[in-house]
Amino acid sequence: MPQVGSSRARRRSTSRLGAGALYRIDADWSWQKVLEGVTTSNGTAWSPDASSMYFIDSAEQRVDVFDYDVDSGAVANRRPLVTIDPEVGVPDGMTVDAEGNLWVACFGGGVVRCFSPSGDLADELTLPVGQVTSCAFGGPGYSELYVTSASYRLTDAQREQEPLAGATFVCRPGVAGLPASEFAG
Repeated sequence: MPQVGSSRARRRSTSRLGAGALYRIDADWSWQKVLEGVTTSNGTAWSPDASSMYFIDSAEQRVDVFDYDVDSGAVANRRPLVTIDPEVGVPDGMTVDAEGNLWVACFGGGVVRCFSPSGDLADELTLPVGQVTSCAFGGPGYSELYVTSASYRLTDAQREQEPLAGATFVCRPGVAGLPASEFAG
């Protein structure tokens, strides 16, 4: 499977809206630009059947979905799937479970939100830290959800209120994840 990725710029005040791009690296190590106008690319994931690719540009406050061709790595038909209210946080990293649900880390909101493949809110995990950065399934049978957090720019007083900021958390949400996609190159 071709891999899609980008640099992970952290909420820098120097970021220019739409100045970035999303690239695909093919099996022969050539690369292609697949999307322009990106500000802060923070999440990519694929549906269990690999027919859809999900993408987060945090500056847009949403998760978009593309039609995905697994053989060529081509994406098409970008459309919004989920919009995250800024009061809930900024969408950051994400993963997909075996049922096709999206698990989205919400930076600044202290939660991981789970959305159905149609974009409906299905579940929400609350964490004892505000800066939730990403999540991935692992462990026996991929039954554990690992959630990372940050202590980015926290004041001493905030660190005192959130002593676990920067920790990685493990929970068992009752669904299994999928193994990581393998790069064909």
